[in-house]
Amino acid sequence: METYIEGESFNNKDFKDIPLAKGEYENCNFIDCDFSHSDFSGMAFIDCDFLRCNLSLVKVAGTAFRDVVFKNSKLLGIHFDECNQFGLCFNFDNCNLGNSSFYKVKLKKIVFRSSQLIGVDFSNCDLTASVFDKCDLSEAIFDNTNIEKADFRSSFNYSIDPELNRMKKARFSLAGLPGLLSKYGIVIQ
Repeated sequence: METYIEGESFNNKDFKDIPLAKGEYENCNFIDCDFSHSDFSGMAFIDCDFLRCNLSLVKVAGTAFRDVVFKNSKLLGIHFDECNQFGLCFNFDNCNLGNSSFYKVKLKKIVFRSSQLIGVDFSNCDLTASVFDKCDLSEAIFDNTNIEKADFRSSFNYSIDPELNRMKKARFSLAGLPGLLSKYGIVIQ
């Protein structure tokens, strides 16, 4: 039988050698934990917070993330497209998600705040009404992505082709205009 843990805090734990028990975690806090290269496949995290954690290269095949907050954490190279999509809901605050993938994931109203999204794949993703607040989107991939009503006004270094993405009522700042016109080779001064 799998483990069910509710309302616990895990502080300063290194799960690289002794993995987190497979199961369901509800209302749990993970603080200053190292999960790098761990296997979360088939696990569930409900109403959990990850604070200052390293989750780089964690395997998430079939993993359920429901109302999960990641804050001041490193999540490099995670394939969120392999997660359990039912009820998928998380937010990121001051996180590094470099080279992660959200391919074909529905992330309506997700919030990315002060995060590094360098090289993140948002292809075929639904980001309707999502917020990208002060995020670095260098080399992020937007291809056939729905960013209708999304807010990019304070984010930077993005390159989004308006002809390849759904963008109705998306919000951008005047300073972000070059990121929408880069394919045309226009010089904006």
